[in-house]
Amino acid sequence: MSAGRPVPEPPDGVRNPFQRDRDRIIHAKAFRRLMHKTQVFISPDGDHFRTRLTHTLEMMQISRTIARSLGLNEDLTEAIALGHDLGHTPFGHTGEEALSRVLVNLGHGRRGFRHNEHSLRVVDALEKGGQGLNLTHEVRDGILNHTGKGYPSTREGEIVRIADRIAYVNHDVDDAIRAGVISWSDLPKEPLAVLGEQMSVRIDTLVRDMILTSREREEIALSEGVYEALMQLRTWLFKNVYYNPLARESRKAGAVVAALFEYYLERPEERAKSDPDPVTETIDFVAGMTDRYALATYNRIFLPRTDAIFD
Repeated sequence: MSAGRPVPEPPDGVRNPFQRDRDRIIHAKAFRRLMHKTQVFISPDGDHFRTRLTHTLEMMQISRTIARSLGLNEDLTEAIALGHDLGHTPFGHTGEEALSRVLVNLGHGRRGFRHNEHSLRVVDALEKGGQGLNLTHEVRDGILNHTGKGYPSTREGEIVRIADRIAYVNHDVDDAIRAGVISWSDLPKEPLAVLGEQMSVRIDTLVRDMILTSREREEIALSEGVYEALMQLRTWLFKNVYYNPLARESRKAGAVVAALFEYYLERPEERAKSDPDPVTETIDFVAGMTDRYALATYNRIFLPRTDAIFD
């Protein structure tokens, strides 16, 4: 059972509270926009690269498998997984880093942008025309603490926190090889010797290890050796893929996000109304953009129009 919602609601009669949360997230506008938000590769030349939406679905499947095997609440696990990345900016982590830099440069005690915190803001304050989705406390906690310094208060949230890394570390390797940013021979051999050479094998190894280890310890965890191998591969990805200029047109994409933020911060009449604070409202507007909407808006604002030359 749930501890409840910020605003109490009567029982549904058909769905439990976490099923209702899942359905609200799936029908949210922010969830639909994930299909047009970058996972790693910006405007990839191919139809098989992951987007933020396909990452969410792959991670959700991993999370549910683990939750079912451990006899935990699958509906709660699914709802957290589906909502965990709703607050991501356009252009993935490139956009997140660019928005963070802009906010820090503003000063006045401003922190950088954190997508987990903004994901919670999306479900609490931005969806449904500012009413929010009124999700259960457990789902909101799992969304907020799927990454960062905080830690989930439920075992289902703990599953999602680890499953997120299992999913993106493995499918980002797959996409990087497909994109030609790295080759299979470039991958570090030590973690592959532990996890496996094929993506499906690595995921299977991690999932089975997490189930077995969690049962033995009676807490959600990977064994030391498997966890170390996962983190080694993750560290290697950050160095060779996420910060590789061939993998992400970071300067261009980051410049787009920064320029849009600065433009709309000075023009409150042009941004969607969401908060009395102009900086928060601008964050809401820019972070909610999809990649293609951000690019189209940037082009409209900053690039000359050929049909306007002779106006």
